[in-house]
Amino acid sequence: MSDHELDERKASVLRAIVEEYVGTAQPVGSATVARSSGLGVSSATIRNDMTILEREGYIVQPHTSAGRVPTDRGYRYFVDHFTQQRPLPPQQHLAVSDFFATTHRALEDLLHETSQLLARVTRHAAVVVGPQADQAVVRAVQLVRLHERSVLLVVVLSNGAIERHVLALGLDASDEALATAAGRVDATLRGHAFGALPEVAASGDATVDAVVGETVTALRSVIGPDHRDPLYVHGVGNLAAEQEAFSTAQSAARLLEMLEQHVVVVSLVHDLLQAGLTVRIGSENQIEELRECAIVLAPYEVDGEAAGVVGVLGPTRMDYRHALSAVSAVSQQLGRHLS
Repeated sequence: MSDHELDERKASVLRAIVEEYVGTAQPVGSATVARSSGLGVSSATIRNDMTILEREGYIVQPHTSAGRVPTDRGYRYFVDHFTQQRPLPPQQHLAVSDFFATTHRALEDLLHETSQLLARVTRHAAVVVGPQADQAVVRAVQLVRLHERSVLLVVVLSNGAIERHVLALGLDASDEALATAAGRVDATLRGHAFGALPEVAASGDATVDAVVGETVTALRSVIGPDHRDPLYVHGVGNLAAEQEAFSTAQSAARLLEMLEQHVVVVSLVHDLLQAGLTVRIGSENQIEELRECAIVLAPYEVDGEAAGVVGVLGPTRMDYRHALSAVSAVSQQLGRHLS
């Protein structure tokens, strides 16, 4: 039996089992389904349906004489058929709207606080991956003298990021030469993608050209092979509090360790960047540490282009409707704010 062949009654029984199990964390029996589903059929009929659902892999009986719990396949059917887009509860919707309406922070602080907001709203671990710097357009370049040969290089990008780099000049440069070099770099690079910076034409002034050369070299090093996309993780304590939802304490511990691995998490969410609003459940995840975990992710767009990702991680026994609503609302508001 394939997923789309579940008849209406069996689908309703499965829905009742998922909703009850998400709410109580207790195996669900036929009598409970009979009361909560509103199907108007006997417990015996529901027991027969549950036997078929178990045989087809949608639910499982964890212990003899116990009720049933959903499998990954059961959760997938529920997500695909019973989680139509709906708004957040009014109080949470207001909290999200107020946050983005009143925040006026640098990009790093904004993304950090966005991860905190999403963790509070969902009570799961939240991840936010910032926009890739190499895709952003240069808005402005400034050089500010700190000491005789020490200069602060400031680059303002279209995604709201501000890159800062302390530049140790290899020669003495007057304030006039420094200002001229900054003006030439700014005029040439403004409007170009940070990952594809053009050459700055020589001015004929050796000092100015030397400062320009060191500035451009420093800019290219910022997005070199060692550059890491910004990652913000918050609410890891929520996962720790949900340890009973994992098969062993070691499973939860391995998941917490994985969240500390920047490259792994960033590559995971980037793989799903173009997929839109996405749910990965348990065994659908390729990474071993995520096999008992559900992930809900959504990209946010800046000026019409997918820029980064927001999402939540939790046990497969999560409230998928609420998680989808929260991730969708935060991704849309963040994208509008950055645009």
